[in-house]
Amino acid sequence: MELKSLTIARTAGKLALSKKGFDVKILKLKSLSSICDYFVIVSGDVDVHVNAISDAIEEGLLKKGVKPWHREGVRGGTWILLDYVDVVVHIFQKSVREFYALEKLWGDAPVEELN
Repeated sequence: MELKSLTIARTAGKLALSKKGFDVKILKLKSLSSICDYFVIVSGDVDVHVNAISDAIEEGLLKKGVKPWHREGVRGGTWILLDYVDVVVHIFQKSVREFYALEKLWGDAPVEELN
């Protein structure tokens, strides 16, 4: 079963929330860039929390038949990137998220917030 990119993005966001991820936003990049269709941006408190959010997203999407094409930053735990080709998930510690400011960099992108 192949999930559409928006469904993958929303599922990743909900899985992040299930592990107490916060400030979860989905940026729609489809009309702005060829990088991917969506960024999912999530904050966690500390490295263990960021890793737990990442694990929950990977495991939850894997149960739906969706595997990451690439992952980065797993050892450091300050910023983990999960690349699902059309959806890229960024899980940050709050201070790192503020430093890189992806929401400002992609300020023209429509944003969906998940609570």
